[in-house]
Amino acid sequence: MRSLRAVTARVLNPFTRLIAGRLPLFGIVTHVGRRSGRTYRTPLNVFREADHYYVALTYGSDVDWVKNVLAAQRCQLRTRGRDVELVEPEIISDRELRFIPFPGRVIERWNGVTRVVRMRRVNAPETRGSTRSTGGLPGTTL
Repeated sequence: MRSLRAVTARVLNPFTRLIAGRLPLFGIVTHVGRRSGRTYRTPLNVFREADHYYVALTYGSDVDWVKNVLAAQRCQLRTRGRDVELVEPEIISDRELRFIPFPGRVIERWNGVTRVVRMRRVNAPETRGSTRSTGGLPGTTL
């Protein structure tokens, strides 16, 4: 699995970063290195349910993006062309992967995945006070 992670990081991720932030079921998590302080952008499969976002831990929880997000207790997500701020990350063990839609669940189970990271969405500062798609009512937000 470690060699597959290396190939993904060096070959696949640079390509998927170009499109993952615009597609459904994909996203780019922006996180800060806990030791380096550098900003990283990691493309991932992302599933949403109400105000929570879920990421199946295909490569396990011992990967840098998970460690960085857990240490910071927050990250940014770009998905479907929009930026979302996520907080309160937690790792959940669930053999049934109930948080993931059926097609993703089948694939992740086949890969032996039993854990997900769950994060809660918070209102992004740029959406507060916006009147887009609310009929222009003052004081309403998206």
